[in-house]
Parts: sequence; structure tokens; C-alpha cells
Amino acid sequence: MGLLDSVAGAVLGKFGGDQGGMAQIAMEMFNQHGGIGGVLDKFKAGGLGDAAASWVGKGENIPVSADQISSVLGSGAIAEMAAKFGLTPEVLSAQIAQHLPTVVDKMTPTGTVEADSGGLLGTVMGMFK
Repeated sequence: MGLLDSVAGAVLGKFGGDQGGMAQIAMEMFNQHGGIGGVLDKFKAGGLGDAAASWVGKGENIPVSADQISSVLGSGAIAEMAAKFGLTPEVLSAQIAQHLPTVVDKMTPTGTVEADSGGLLGTVMGMFK
């Protein structure tokens, strides 16, 4: 379970604070957008295809800003998720910007998005329940 351990460590170790809540936020975000592939497609459509591709690839991850997260995922969706978990949209966007590249990187160790990547994420997040 090396991959699962790595992803769990990335999610739990980096989100800090209410770790269970942040895991739920991550799961909801991926579910809303059709898994990793859907999230990456949103970033491509939002003009951040190079950044998204770097998270999947084997090189260095290109960072994104909280503003870019809000732009790509939609400020309304961010505000809704933030309210659901008792966070401000700014804090949530910053957390996603900080950790999404690492989580996607860990979920794509071969440098490609696998067909079961959404299922794998669900399995990882199920560990937090």
C-alpha cells in the first residue's frame, strides 16, 4: 500500500487543522469534477494546462495561486464548499492551491492518469472515516 500511504500522508500531513474535514473537501472537489481527469480538464480549460500537466508528469510541479484556484473551480463553488466546512473561501482556495499539485502528483506515480484514479482517491479518502 505504498501509494495509498503516500497519498494519505500527503493529505493528512499537509492539510493540518481539521484533517478529516480537509479530506472530505478534497473528496468532494474530485467528485464534483469527475475525479483527477475532470479536475485536470478544468485546469486545461482555465488556461492552466501546463501547470496541471506538470503535476501528472515526473518533473517539478508548477505551483498555482489561490486566485487561480478560484478562477478555475469557480468562486461560487469554492464559497459553497468553504461554508460547508466552516472556512473562508480565501483559506480554502489557499489550501487547495498549496496541496492540489502534490496530491495529484502522488495519485499519478507513473506520469499518467489511470482509469481508476477516481476510485483510488475514494479508497484513500475512505481511510479517513
